[in-house]
Amino acid sequence: MIEWNEQCVIKAPIDRVWVLFSDQHLPTIMPQLEKHELVEGSPNKIGAKYAQQNRIKGRLVSYIMELTVFSDLPEHKQKDLYFVPAGLFYITLSFDLKKLDDHQTLFIYRGSNRGANVVGRTLLKLDSQNSSKQEVLAFMQRVKKIAES
Repeated sequence: MIEWNEQCVIKAPIDRVWVLFSDQHLPTIMPQLEKHELVEGSPNKIGAKYAQQNRIKGRLVSYIMELTVFSDLPEHKQKDLYFVPAGLFYITLSFDLKKLDDHQTLFIYRGSNRGANVVGRTLLKLDSQNSSKQEVLAFMQRVKKIAES
C-alpha cells in the first residue's frame, strides 16, 4: 500500500483554491481527466457518484468515483473521494483546505493506493513510491500555481 499526507501553504484565499476542486474546474488541476460526469446523487453531496475517465500512462481508464466527505465551511473545506480504477486498486483521496488568513490557505493532500487483487498489489510493489510521491507533489504544485496566478 502507498499512502501520502502532504501539505503546503497557498498564497490565495480559501475560496479561490476551493473553486479548483469544483466539478467544472477539476480538468484544470487534473489535465489527465478526460471525463467527469455525475451519474448518481446530487453534486457536492456525500454518496454522489461520477463516471470518470483518466488517461494514465497513455491508457484510458474508466471507473466510478464516489464522494465520501464534503464540507464547505468558511474556515475549512474538504472533499474526499474513493474509486477503484480498472479493478486493480482501492484509491482514496482527501483534499483538505484550512484558512490561515484572508490571503493564505493550508492545502493538505492525503490519500492511499492499495492493491485490490494480486495484480494490483504486485504493480504497487514494482512502484518504488518515488513515482507516486512525485505525482503527489506535482499535483500539489499545479494546484498552488493555478490558485496563486
